[in-house]
Formats: sequence, C-alpha cells, structure tokens
Amino acid sequence: MSDWLFPPRPTPSLPIVGSTQRFPVRRIVCVGQNYAAHAREMGHERAEPFFFTKPADALVADGADPTYPSATADLHHEVELVCAVGADGGIAGWAVGCDLTRRDLQAAAKAKGRPWDAAKGFDQSAPCGDLHLGPLPDADAPIELRVDGELRQSGRLGDMVWAPHEILAKARELWAVQPGDLIFTGTPEGVGPLEPGARVDCAIGGLPPLSFTVRPR
Repeated sequence: MSDWLFPPRPTPSLPIVGSTQRFPVRRIVCVGQNYAAHAREMGHERAEPFFFTKPADALVADGADPTYPSATADLHHEVELVCAVGADGGIAGWAVGCDLTRRDLQAAAKAKGRPWDAAKGFDQSAPCGDLHLGPLPDADAPIELRVDGELRQSGRLGDMVWAPHEILAKARELWAVQPGDLIFTGTPEGVGPLEPGARVDCAIGGLPPLSFTVRPR
C-alpha cells in the first residue's frame, strides 16, 4: 500500500445515463474551429484540425455550477459535442459540453504566439452533461446554446468539418489515446460573453441537456 505525502484527489468522472456506474475521466482533448462558420467568425479558414487540452479536474459534472474565473473580464461560452473513449479505445458514448474560455487571455496569447493554457485550461472550464452510451446522434441533430433564454449558438452536428471518428484518428497521431479520455469536438458560430449570474442551457438532439449558472466569484 502506498504511503502518500497527502491524500490523492478523487478521479473526476461523469454519470452514465441509466447506470449506477460512472465514467472515469483521464484527460480532456479539445478541437479548435471545427465548424466552418465559427472558424470564419474567429478570423480563420478551416484546414487541418488542431488541438488543445484541459486538465481532467477542469470537469464540472453532476449539474454543478462553475464559478466565474479570476484574471478575465471576457468569459465566453462554446457548446460542444463530447466524445468519450471507452475500454476498447473506440468512442463509447456522447455528452453535451461547454468549453468555457477566457477570451481576453486567449487573444493576448495569440498576439504573442504563446500557448492557450491559461485561456482554456483553467479550473471549472469544462462543464459537461451526463454521458449517453450508444451511437452518434443523427447528423441533422441540432446543437444549441441559450443564455438567460436567448438563443446564442445554433447549428447541426453535420456542420462539423471533421467528424468524430476522424478527430479520434487524428488525436491518435499525437497522443496515446486511452480509455477515460474525453474529446470536445468544436463549437458552432455565435460564441459570446457570459456575465456572473448568467443561466446557460446547452442542448444536442437526443442527448441529456446541460444547464448551469455562472456563480460570481
């Protein structure tokens, strides 16, 4: 038995729909600008997929509410389809996620050619709904985000430039993708700011919805 210097933290995990089991989260990999219209609104044309990561403990699950982060005045929402890598290394299930972004820090990092870690990988930056095991929702399934009831983002899963299985294959060229990895697959156009107290409702047809309120810090 190991003698720890201090008690290790519990493994982040997601509840699984219709099961008492939970999905242990090992790592969070995110794909940037995987919807053409979003790439254009960010000033880019979509080419090869590119990735960034969030630590597993950035996960916000079980209906918890994230806190407005420090060091930013421009927190943005990005609704995303999330793939969960299962025991066989394939995609075992799907969830609705929201990639929270310190947009001002991201813009500053881009301008200086620096990494995005502080802009993307901060505490509580990855709210995620319950995991649904089974096949990918239909390509016509809507993906939407509302803030205080106002529709901000709206698209279809079929609008993705790179399909989930293509993203997984590309990720395997860069990492040893393992069971427990989550992949956020990109966001449609309409990203925008969130204020403390904002109510966020994210939905993808056929999947359990994700809702949270941004708590003031």
